[in-house]
Amino acid sequence: MNFIVSSQTLLKQLQSISGVLNSSNTLPILDNFLFEIDKKVLSLSCSDLETTMTTQLDVESKVNGNVAIPAKLLLDILKTFPDHPLTFSIDENMGVEISSDYGKYKLSGYSGEEFPKAPVIEAPSSVNMDSSILQRAIEKTIFASGNDDLRPVMSGVFVQLNSNDVTFVATDAHKLVRYRRTDLKYSESSSFIVPKKPMNLLKGLLTSVDESVTIQYNESNASFTYGKTTLICRLIDGKYPNYEAVIPSENPNRLTVDRHSFTQSIRRVSIFANKTTHQVRLKINGSELSISAEDIDFSNEANERLTCSYDGEAIEIGFNSRFINEMLSNMDTENVVFELSAPNRAGILLPETNNEGEDVLMLVMPVMLNG
Repeated sequence: MNFIVSSQTLLKQLQSISGVLNSSNTLPILDNFLFEIDKKVLSLSCSDLETTMTTQLDVESKVNGNVAIPAKLLLDILKTFPDHPLTFSIDENMGVEISSDYGKYKLSGYSGEEFPKAPVIEAPSSVNMDSSILQRAIEKTIFASGNDDLRPVMSGVFVQLNSNDVTFVATDAHKLVRYRRTDLKYSESSSFIVPKKPMNLLKGLLTSVDESVTIQYNESNASFTYGKTTLICRLIDGKYPNYEAVIPSENPNRLTVDRHSFTQSIRRVSIFANKTTHQVRLKINGSELSISAEDIDFSNEANERLTCSYDGEAIEIGFNSRFINEMLSNMDTENVVFELSAPNRAGILLPETNNEGEDVLMLVMPVMLNG
């Protein structure tokens, strides 16, 4: 099996799928890229058994075949070449020889037959979504997903398709984000939970993609295809919690504040907060917002005041500063709205104005104030 390929084209394609590789694998074969040639089309794959990515490029070749090549070694050598053609020659013992203008390099490959086969999605449902919409939906929600192995359904992003809109939800029980697109409608109502790793891969890769993504899914797997690249992942099995039930509907207290000033204040004040709870205290009265934090163990404390627009009764409420910061940094409006009902009820963060077709809601649970 021989083929000729541009070094930089190959490197770019391998780097685009290499995020699937794990630093430690149970199966040694998963430390390799799978190369498969069929009719002058080279398919490149890598897998961690849960997620598989494949991309294709055209090469000069007369023979079909497959080989698994060590990923780290191959990426390291490809990064050192300027853009010029490389000739790959694979013998019957899976020895791989790479020839360049500079010399020859030999490494041991493995039979491609040992590589796990990508799952075939049987009887799939299929929808198309603009890559920029999907990328933004993941970006707005993924940070709120959990890491608790005991609650796997919360460690992914819940996707809900229906005839009125498409909703993406992520929560870790302390914070929740609901990102809704009212400009997308699908005739078939369905829902599934995509794990965090494939969602993070898509978030990074789709920034440079300018076409629609085809999503195919059944009860156990989903695939995302754009251009010549496909990501297939196993879906999280289980029932997603009823997120609508935890969103308080009556929030009589409404605070509007400059997002940048609010973010900077929280960042400064939280340096003085308790390192376990990261608690900051918000005290709102009239047009004044007081942000304070203290760490009694070390006699540290900080207090700042901001002017704001507030409609409601005076309230004092505590939050984990890290959660508030994450949410504020994932908004892009000049002002944000904080809706509150009581010191022991969840607060809702909203952009002052939504982009066309978007409906963003972020919820954060309070922490009990002492004293």
